[in-house]
Amino acid sequence: MTGRFSGGRFRDRVAVVTGAGGGAGRATAQRFADEGAAVVVADIRTSAAEEVAAAIRDGGGQAEAVTTDIADEASVAGLVQTTVARFGRLDILDNNAALLVPEIHDRDRSLEDLDLEVWERSFAVNTAGTMLCCKHAIPAMRRGGGGAIVNITSASALIGDAVRSAYGSSKAAVVSLTRYVATMYGHEGIRCNAIAPGLIMSDTSRAALSEEQLKAMAAERVLPWAAEPEDIAAAVAWLASDEARCITGQTIVVDSGTTAHRPMHAMRAWEAAWREQP
Repeated sequence: MTGRFSGGRFRDRVAVVTGAGGGAGRATAQRFADEGAAVVVADIRTSAAEEVAAAIRDGGGQAEAVTTDIADEASVAGLVQTTVARFGRLDILDNNAALLVPEIHDRDRSLEDLDLEVWERSFAVNTAGTMLCCKHAIPAMRRGGGGAIVNITSASALIGDAVRSAYGSSKAAVVSLTRYVATMYGHEGIRCNAIAPGLIMSDTSRAALSEEQLKAMAAERVLPWAAEPEDIAAAVAWLASDEARCITGQTIVVDSGTTAHRPMHAMRAWEAAWREQP
């Protein structure tokens, strides 16, 4: 291996990253490869997965692209089988894939107008998909003597909002699932933690959000910068490493302080209403 961090802390380990075709998933796959891991790049978008795997190999790393629909159990089982067949083991799983397609996400607004299809599809991918990846990865990790799972949930799982109740609720279930996996399999040396990102300034976010929306989000942060995909990758890599060997069942928020304080906009509205009282 001739990668930038050849011989790093993930040397001789095999990592699977779902939703690795772009954004934080791509940054995480690259981070694992840079630090010595063989990486399976899993994504429902075949061309995106192949592009990321090719970039890793071009940099001297080991990578395999596997087209995967995490909501399909046969597809998930095939992902793990391919990983073990190609690299001989599975040590790390980063459950990064999530349902963010506009045709579902844009319909996840008012609860009273919410289509059951949107709710069920959100849980099928975000929650059941994460569960299926854990279910099929755990036996492979057991055979290797243990492993680390990092589930990507969301800051939306920890707070309420005026929109996207299906997304937030499905991600909240991932927080609970993380604790259950950690409790059930800790005695076998399998750790499971979660990361709850806030806004991630990926290319997709930059294209989707207006300047007004970005300014509103910036006003809610206590730090002057939003997270980049590489910030999520750094947190995943730390939780998956031996440096975090005594950490399991935890959810770490990576949101530049957005949820660390009382929301300013809500407090201002409350104060205005209070002043108007007789």
